[in-house]
Amino acid sequence: QPQLVESGGGLVQAGDSLRLSCTVSGPFNTYAMGWFRQAPGSEREFVGSISRDGSSTYDGDSVKGRLTISRENAKNTVYLELNTSEPEDTAVYFCAARRSLLNTPVYITISDYDYWGQGTQVTVTA
Repeated sequence: QPQLVESGGGLVQAGDSLRLSCTVSGPFNTYAMGWFRQAPGSEREFVGSISRDGSSTYDGDSVKGRLTISRENAKNTVYLELNTSEPEDTAVYFCAARRSLLNTPVYITISDYDYWGQGTQVTVTA
């Protein structure tokens, strides 16, 4: 069972970029990776995802145009960068992994993923 560890959370000033990392144990290049977030009192929401080789990504509707997801397979790490952050981006952010035979990023529901990190809190201050 792989271990997923997110890092980079904390306080972010509105308008600045927020950057998160997720390091994964195990055969990283066999996993499609996703990012989700959960605000207090809300359901967990899809943020974006990336294919096994990093060649394609898929953005969630709430962050379209502001999101960059990338990965370094040599470092077993996936990254999230969200530009022009807003207080509405405040949430616990989770990375997730799915063992995938297909090189596609289109895994957008919670049930699409097999493994999850513990999450990292991001608070965007106005």
